Amino acid sequence: MAKAREVLVIGGNRYIGKRLIARLLAAGDRVTVLNRGSSPAPPGAIRATADRNDERALTEALGGRTFDVVVDQVCYTPRQAKIAHRVLAGRTGRYVMTSTVEVYEHQDSAVPVPESAVDPRTVTVDTQLPWDDPEFLARHYGEGKRQAEAVLAAAPDLPHASVRVAHVLGGGDDFTGRLAHYTERIRTGTPIAVPPVAHPATYIHVEEIADFLFWVAGEDFTGPVNAASHGELTLGELCGEVAARLGTDEAVFEVAEGTEVSPFAFRRHYAMDNSRAVRLGFVFGEVRQWLPKAVAETLGATA
Repeated sequence: MAKAREVLVIGGNRYIGKRLIARLLAAGDRVTVLNRGSSPAPPGAIRATADRNDERALTEALGGRTFDVVVDQVCYTPRQAKIAHRVLAGRTGRYVMTSTVEVYEHQDSAVPVPESAVDPRTVTVDTQLPWDDPEFLARHYGEGKRQAEAVLAAAPDLPHASVRVAHVLGGGDDFTGRLAHYTERIRTGTPIAVPPVAHPATYIHVEEIADFLFWVAGEDFTGPVNAASHGELTLGELCGEVAARLGTDEAVFEVAEGTEVSPFAFRRHYAMDNSRAVRLGFVFGEVRQWLPKAVAETLGATA
């Protein structure tokens, strides 16, 4: 019988995080969940309380413990990555950072982008930027993740993988409200703001990304890896599935004059190449196969 792993999950114990924690516990892992104390740890998990931005508090909360795997769900900035490195180097065999497709926000490609399109070893790190300003961080979400990855790439004493997550759908408990945005507008016939051309993107179901993170925790590869289901969706296809489920007329689109458009109404091709993960052994689903389920889950949550 395999020895239970010691796993630390930092933040993210809702939506994706709670599903990941459930998988770890079901596998027999000893799971510690660290957050600021705003929500309890799931049953069966150990609770640790600290603000991950406070290096001293984080160090004290972990004490002298070591971990087989750390999954950091809430590393958004290079400052946070540097703290994670200083606290965790030498006390975990594997550090997994949840990153994002937004690291590719400046890549204008007609084909899905591979991990090499953004090499964290070439990204400039600037910890003096106002990363503690919520408005600044929201506007520079992709840049914060890029620089956080860059910090890790320069830290050979912390073996790590950064999971670049596609746009997540499904589950009925998506706190971002992006798919619910469309269900409400299509249900009421409210126009949906779009750019002159809305380009396709890759997506992943919330259960699949939880499976993926659980899988990555048990592997030994390092560096960035894209996580996206097979296939791409246009905004029209996404809204078409919502309309079909509602049994209403098709969605009403309205070309936006300014820069503000609806979620998933992309001005550029926003697709990731998932072939590295496939070569490493992960089996993705097809986006069009699980899309009806994701829409049904959202409609059930908003009914």
